[in-house]
Amino acid sequence: MARTFFVGGNFKLNGTKESIKTIVERLNEAKLASNTEVVLCPPAIYLDYANTINKRSPLVKIGAQNTYTKASGAYTGENSVAALKDIGIEWTILGHSERRTVVAREDDELIAEKTKFAIDSGINVILCIGELLEERKAGITLDVCKKQLLPTIAKLTKEDWSHVVIAYEPVWAIGTGLAATPEDAQETHKQIRDFLKEKLGAELSEQIRILYGGSANGANAVTFKDKADIDGFLVGGASLKPEFVDIINSRQ
Repeated sequence: MARTFFVGGNFKLNGTKESIKTIVERLNEAKLASNTEVVLCPPAIYLDYANTINKRSPLVKIGAQNTYTKASGAYTGENSVAALKDIGIEWTILGHSERRTVVAREDDELIAEKTKFAIDSGINVILCIGELLEERKAGITLDVCKKQLLPTIAKLTKEDWSHVVIAYEPVWAIGTGLAATPEDAQETHKQIRDFLKEKLGAELSEQIRILYGGSANGANAVTFKDKADIDGFLVGGASLKPEFVDIINSRQ
């Protein structure tokens, strides 16, 4: 079945009001592929501003980089799903490797809980999974991805999966300039989809989009074009640059 091409831009802890205005206005003015879904994820402090100046909805949406398991309360520093909905935000990234291993030491169970809460509260999720370099060298990439997915699979209903895209991010390729070859990425994506088929059934597994998130850029994005199980990209540093438009249009 045809799955809509999806490109997410994770700005991480980067940007100013001026630079985000430049990025959003570039997309406002660019000729973008109409059969693509784009989600920009700036730092939380700029979400409302970015959403206000975005003129390309529903083709381009604004998303958060994190949400919590509660709508409100004594949870200093967290992002409230209810607050995001209040300003018109429809997407969040969850489970990014930097939150798993650097920022917050989030484990698979917490990420699954956050994913379920976000979906139940009306927010769509870009769910990140992926292996460390030592895990890849040990040949356990798929085992790591399965382990990261299983708690979420246990919590979500079949209907919930229409609100999730999975981003496979080999951690060793994030921010390093390294990238898996299109063939390597396709092999891993196919294995992930086969695992989803085993757990969720053939029909549902074919509907779930799986993004590649390892240093995609304007030059290499087009080389993934003919890979059957690569349904888009979650882009880091390149989402801050003009080449992001080339990534969005790489399936044309």
